[in-house]
Amino acid sequence: MDAAAVALVPAAGRGERLGGRHPKALVQVHGVPLVVHAVRGLLNAGCVRRVVVAAPSSYVDTMRAALADGGAKALVVPGGADRTESVRLALAAALGESPDISIVLVHDAARAFTPPELVCAVTAAVAAGAPAVVPVLPVADTVKRVDANEIVTATVDRADLRAVQTPQGFALDVLRRAYEADGDTTGSHTDDAGLVERIGVPVSTVPGHPAALKITTPFDLAVAEAVFGR
Repeated sequence: MDAAAVALVPAAGRGERLGGRHPKALVQVHGVPLVVHAVRGLLNAGCVRRVVVAAPSSYVDTMRAALADGGAKALVVPGGADRTESVRLALAAALGESPDISIVLVHDAARAFTPPELVCAVTAAVAAGAPAVVPVLPVADTVKRVDANEIVTATVDRADLRAVQTPQGFALDVLRRAYEADGDTTGSHTDDAGLVERIGVPVSTVPGHPAALKITTPFDLAVAEAVFGR
């Protein structure tokens, strides 16, 4: 597949739940920062032309050095106060460098071991005409709805529920319209596809992968250390 997509990695979060002193993207698995693993996976897919990482403003040089040391070539720009603003800034930087791009992926550095074939599956689906695509997995756990007092009010049918992963893929014009419609006052969003849904654009799915787990807690980090080899 021709390299057709640009990938945005909003990596300016602090990651308090991991308990580290540094941004979550710089937490290491087998001595390598999560952001380096993530960028390597995107580039190794062969369907991503360029990766743009939005880093905390005080860690831009640190993240550039980490990526260079890890052989993960990416453009690093200062991120914003929240994830939404970081995506905006990374997208602006990507367009400034490559104004001819047509497919944009948004990927979490915390999903550092997403298989390259999943990256290409999302990209291929957008290239085939889907305006927005997300990788998903069936929900395995029983899901309960609770009230403000944590009392169960219903058991949710999980048959049509899916857990969403990244990268999420978009036709450029669709992602731009979604962010323009969102404006600058609604706060941070954790799911770009949700913004696309708000403007009435259908979001398609492709099968996700267990290796694309999100590393959020110390337990997740221990799992990653145990499962993924050096």
